[in-house]
Amino acid sequence: MHAIRRSAQLLLSIAAMLVLVTPAPAEAIRLTIVAGHPPVFLWVKHLKETFIPAVDQALAKTGTHRIVWNQAFGGTLAKVGGELDAIKEGLADIGYNPSLFNPSKLPMQNVSFIAPFNTDKPRLVTQVVEDLQKTIPEMGGAWERYNQIYLGGGIAIDSYHLWTTFEVRAIEDLKGRKICSPGAVVNWVKGTGAVGVAGDLTTYYNSIKTGVCDGVIIFATAAAPAKLVEVAPYITQVDFGTAYAGGITVNKDRWQRLPQEVRAALRAGVDAYAKAFYTAQDQSIQSSYDVMRAAGAKITKLSASERARWANLLPNVAKTWADVLEKDGLPGHRVLAGFMDGLRARGEHPPRNWDKE
Repeated sequence: MHAIRRSAQLLLSIAAMLVLVTPAPAEAIRLTIVAGHPPVFLWVKHLKETFIPAVDQALAKTGTHRIVWNQAFGGTLAKVGGELDAIKEGLADIGYNPSLFNPSKLPMQNVSFIAPFNTDKPRLVTQVVEDLQKTIPEMGGAWERYNQIYLGGGIAIDSYHLWTTFEVRAIEDLKGRKICSPGAVVNWVKGTGAVGVAGDLTTYYNSIKTGVCDGVIIFATAAAPAKLVEVAPYITQVDFGTAYAGGITVNKDRWQRLPQEVRAALRAGVDAYAKAFYTAQDQSIQSSYDVMRAAGAKITKLSASERARWANLLPNVAKTWADVLEKDGLPGHRVLAGFMDGLRARGEHPPRNWDKE
């Protein structure tokens, strides 16, 4: 009997020890991540393939929490440009927020779009814009007006060019033509004789096919997967420059309720996302042209003199934009000057100094 009692006590002790050393299961936290574009585009592809795995990996090291993701991409929850409101209202917790499609709500974030012919270096433009968000309170605080926090992961797209149904050798070739473009990019055809038509990547193909527009201003890494050369085989490399397009934001109320380990993991995911995006972008630019050339694209480069003429033909849309912001109580001139100074300080030489005219 004593032996049986001792054995029972030993088993109870072992069981108690196992309870003490066995880690508690990681707490599940449900997060909905949103993007209006589908994963065929790099900025969404790397939400799926880089950001989410990086967050999961960082959390796995803590053993305290795990995220159950609801991936709402490709317009399943919000259309392109609707991400801002979806995150604001808590329909989504986090997502890629394309500020270029919200020029009236996030005007200062669109400074690179109203100052074209800037640079062909996407990373550089992102650095300049994100620095401005940190140093100009009104600019950085713009996100909080929509109940969200900017985490980073800002991206700028590769340099913009023209995809058209007709050949472009000179500015005069654009007269009377309808050119689709997003938001503030419509300004880039002012004074050229072309008519700007609002649109986005999800509509361009059909808009060209049905005659809504005769071409689009877009960039190679998006034009290739969208198969735009099927309907607009003429590519004119104008080199309008690159532009900051948006970054990753999180609902402010949700952020404040998240444990510190989860916040740290999300920031680690943002860093991994930005690095992967730019690496993939570098690789994708040339391969995109190869794919389009194989599909029958007719690629020409606008002459340097014609490009300079185009830059100086435009009205000073940047100064007008800054003036409008000032009337609304926003530091438009400080943002514009900060952007141009940021370019020049990093060794860039824009053909037109929009802030100094």
